[in-house]
Amino acid sequence: MNIYTRYGDQGFTRLVGGGRAKKNTPRVQAYGSIDTLNAQVGLTVATLVQKDSLYEELVQIQQWIFDCGSDFATPEEKRPYKVQPQFITWLEEKIDFYWQESPKIDRFVLPGGTVTAANLHLCRCFTREAERNAVALIEYNEAINEEALKFLNRLSDYFFALARWVNGQAEQPEILYENSAPVFNRKK
Repeated sequence: MNIYTRYGDQGFTRLVGGGRAKKNTPRVQAYGSIDTLNAQVGLTVATLVQKDSLYEELVQIQQWIFDCGSDFATPEEKRPYKVQPQFITWLEEKIDFYWQESPKIDRFVLPGGTVTAANLHLCRCFTREAERNAVALIEYNEAINEEALKFLNRLSDYFFALARWVNGQAEQPEILYENSAPVFNRKK
């Protein structure tokens, strides 16, 4: 079996369910940006020790990101969607934990700190890009899994909270954005 099909030679790709689309359509842009995000998470995972609990957690996130991309490659629910509400609940629990375990801030922080935290900030940025591309589908009246869109929204918050926690665990001080207005209200 060959990995190449030559189908893309004229700028087309196949969607889940057998449909075809130009490679620059909003749907393909959406799941393509999700693929880029997953590669960035993979780069982050590569900086970790395999037995580390964070390694296992991020590999699970990669599985869900792949599910998310698959859902965006599926027009009109040609097969059951994969991203489920429990993914979002799990993310919210992790966000709350990492946020509560990090130093209190009321300003934006500059992305950076440890290499792992800086990579997690890149994951956050790629997630926001994927989310913007996913929203474009809605503007074109394309069918999407709404849970997958929610997943992307929570995922960017997860990466932000996790980056801060990683810096805190490494006792790496964060650099506050000097011109930031107060922005964060901690949950009680």
